[in-house]
Amino acid sequence: DVEIGSRGAKPLTRYFPELVEAFARLLPEPCLLDGEIVISLGEPGSQRLDWDALTQRIHPADSRVRMLSEQTPAMFIAFDILARGKRDLASEPFQARRAELLDLLRDVPHPVHVTRTTDDPDRAARWLDEFEGAGLDGVVAKPLAQPYAPGKRTMFKIKHARTADVVALGYRVHKSGSGVGSLLVGLYTDEGQLVQVGGVAAWSDKRRRELVDELEPFVERDESGAAVTGEGERSRFASGKDVSFVQLRPELVLEVRYDQLEKWRFRHTVQFVRWREDRDPRSCTYDQLETVSAYDVGAVLES
Repeated sequence: DVEIGSRGAKPLTRYFPELVEAFARLLPEPCLLDGEIVISLGEPGSQRLDWDALTQRIHPADSRVRMLSEQTPAMFIAFDILARGKRDLASEPFQARRAELLDLLRDVPHPVHVTRTTDDPDRAARWLDEFEGAGLDGVVAKPLAQPYAPGKRTMFKIKHARTADVVALGYRVHKSGSGVGSLLVGLYTDEGQLVQVGGVAAWSDKRRRELVDELEPFVERDESGAAVTGEGERSRFASGKDVSFVQLRPELVLEVRYDQLEKWRFRHTVQFVRWREDRDPRSCTYDQLETVSAYDVGAVLES
């Protein structure tokens, strides 16, 4: 049997029927693999990973999952191997596990791939820059002698560090019911439309409570004086989560640190750097963001 699960042990098997079929048909023996499921879109020669297409798979309707598996088939990129046959490899050093992974998947074709590795820092630095154009968000450094340690931070992920000035759009109340949970931020398009591009979180409890008072003068209110609330996008990974937020007048600018864009949004949660009282909110446009040269994901997968 084939089972697919997230790092947090969430069952994902039913969402990727094409990979279940591929694993059952292509893997030469029973094994436990660690890796990532991805979907690439675009014209041949300029395809890149598409996070939105991947998240669309988390859908309750089997018919839609089956349709998407045919329209936008996924592939699997293996990072590590934890078991092969009846052998537990988790206690083996990464270098030995890597050799086992390459041996197991040596003749296994698409849609199963093995991630590239190198011990040359200069080559890894080139990958960090070049492969971003294919939708990859960084490189990972692993100690060669390290056994597999689930739940522990034994590897280092290196990403790009960039900053941008954005407009505060609103805030979500923390799940505790007190303080700011996340601050929603946006940028102006060339047409003058202010669109949400991400959120800032990771505040301390003390800072969450302080922010409520600091943002109070900028809260949008209706004719009765009540705070205006909006409804954000609902994640397929947390469909029951409250996504309502308190709207703010677009008058506050803040500088944030981000790593990568996914189409028109920040791919990950961004980090607060400082308030920018000197910046006109209307000047916070997409023009300030760094553009990345396109790179075909197929070239990334080639050894």
